[in-house]
Amino acid sequence: MRMRPTLSWIPAAADLLPGTTDLEPVVDALSSGGVLVLSGAGISTESGIPDYRGEGGSLSRHTPMTYQDFTGSAHARRRYWARSHLGWRTFGRARPNAGHLAVAAFARDARISGVITQNVDGLHQAAGSEGVVELHGSLDRVVCISCRAISPRSELARRLEAENPGFDPVAAGINPDGDADLTDVQVGDFRVAPCLGCGGVLKPDVVFFGEAVPSQRVEHCRRLVRESTALLVLGSSLTVMSGLRFVRQASKEGKPVLIVNRDPTRGDPHARTRVALPLGTALTSVADRLGIPVGGPAE
Repeated sequence: MRMRPTLSWIPAAADLLPGTTDLEPVVDALSSGGVLVLSGAGISTESGIPDYRGEGGSLSRHTPMTYQDFTGSAHARRRYWARSHLGWRTFGRARPNAGHLAVAAFARDARISGVITQNVDGLHQAAGSEGVVELHGSLDRVVCISCRAISPRSELARRLEAENPGFDPVAAGINPDGDADLTDVQVGDFRVAPCLGCGGVLKPDVVFFGEAVPSQRVEHCRRLVRESTALLVLGSSLTVMSGLRFVRQASKEGKPVLIVNRDPTRGDPHARTRVALPLGTALTSVADRLGIPVGGPAE
């Protein structure tokens, strides 16, 4: 299934689930164990990475790159890599926040069965979570469209630095996909580096809008949903189908769907509750009630 380039979602009044501050349903689910976590951009906002659709979200000023634009236009690739090269520096400085650390603590205490993240920032892993399924890939890796070779993003960053000495414009903002806001003038004649193996086009190993999430990855996630006792959604509006389908699956299978997100989500009609609290605060409070210490690599 291709990730639909849905950039906005307007909820119908009948679909709105009133937000609550009651964390007991989340505490109860985690008490029993076997909970699967599905996280979105909202869990990383406290690490300084903005989300797409929340207050001040990047979609108000930024349209994410589509697979069709990237593969079909050398100009689009130049613009993308210039912006992403600058944004990568900000991503590299980001550190896990209390929400990421709480999820890792739940895993260490055997309260969750796995983590599926729609994010490409690697912060769950940096917090200590293991076996994270990166639904949309990771900015840490680069793939060649022609020969499919995968290489570290840090290696490409060094090559781009060498090809573009002195490139250091001031961005208007950074987006959840690692893309910095630059004008065409700021992009200028930025030089893009080809694949070292075959000379082909390099692409970040992430799923662009309009691109298919690999079918094996989707089936792996479906299996995780089937094997879970509940689905806990953290910081996602669930606007795109790539994440929403797992909420629908859990609901169809009779498993409780619990959402922690300050704004209404597209998954609200399938959820038992939506907790409208900041994620770091909410998850730390849940951990306290369960007697689980929150800590890890970010300390």
